[in-house]
Amino acid sequence: MSHTTLTKESTFGRYSLELDAAQECDRLVEGLRQHVHQTLRRQGVVLGISGGIDSSVVLALCVKAFGSDRVVALMLPEGESSPDSEMLAQMLADHYGVQTVIKEDISGALEGFGCYHRRNEAIQRLFPDFGPGWGAKIALPGNLLEQNTLNIFHLTVTNPAGEEFTKRLPPAEYYQIVAASNFKQRARMSMLYYHAELRNYAVVGTPNKNEHLLGFFVKHGDGGTDISPIGHLFKTQVYQLARHLDVPEEIQRRTPTSDTYPGGSTQEEFFFRLPFDILDTIWLGYEQGVSNEAIAQGLNLTVEQVERVVADIIRKQRTTAYLRMHTISLDA
Repeated sequence: MSHTTLTKESTFGRYSLELDAAQECDRLVEGLRQHVHQTLRRQGVVLGISGGIDSSVVLALCVKAFGSDRVVALMLPEGESSPDSEMLAQMLADHYGVQTVIKEDISGALEGFGCYHRRNEAIQRLFPDFGPGWGAKIALPGNLLEQNTLNIFHLTVTNPAGEEFTKRLPPAEYYQIVAASNFKQRARMSMLYYHAELRNYAVVGTPNKNEHLLGFFVKHGDGGTDISPIGHLFKTQVYQLARHLDVPEEIQRRTPTSDTYPGGSTQEEFFFRLPFDILDTIWLGYEQGVSNEAIAQGLNLTVEQVERVVADIIRKQRTTAYLRMHTISLDA
């Protein structure tokens, strides 16, 4: 083992994720300007804002890169969106002085696609009473640090009286619920491109590294953009940029959610299965070749816990690789 590796392992911990936020923001702002103007030959940018940390950071970067008059911020609610999302998104736009804030309710488009009906049809095969006034969410098993379980989704519904019922999701129902729900992200992206093409602007994406490389995005939905400024940053690093960019505290304190299902679901319970600061640190150590023993010591975990998380990262990257593939060409 080299001296460099020994040094890295002996000093590894949560602080290993720290970056120079000011320097990184300057680099991203310059990159946005260069690629939007020179590579894409567009005059400004369009992005969706949801009151979440990722879109907030990207909006702040875009305002720095192009000025508030060359940034179009879209709020894209639908019938099941959290009311907090619209309130926080408007507050964010006001905070950065964005003049063009457009609200496009996509409920009608989703009704036309049969999004709600197709999803509810699958839910009702498991819970026949499911209907108006009920909540629903899908989630993976609990914290990876506490138990070694496979990525098998469960469906939880809540009746109007507040009673919860949970069942394991069979493959057919899981696929139908996800396929129908993905109309939401794809409808939003269609609306973003309408407003971008209307102005000869580029569409800026908001997924971070956790979402992109672990497959927590919709292909040709929130993954279908012209430029991705934060796709290389761990979620915890996005928060570092948020502090530097003066993102409102209400947004920084907000628990990350998917805002997709009518029962509400945090990103941790829906997909990631443990807090971001732990996930990101273990992932960084794995990428840098730090031993599981050193990672465990730096986080005060057991080696077995680290091994479980690393195995989950590898499994998710492998099973979602197709989402990151370019269209396959059969040219000779």
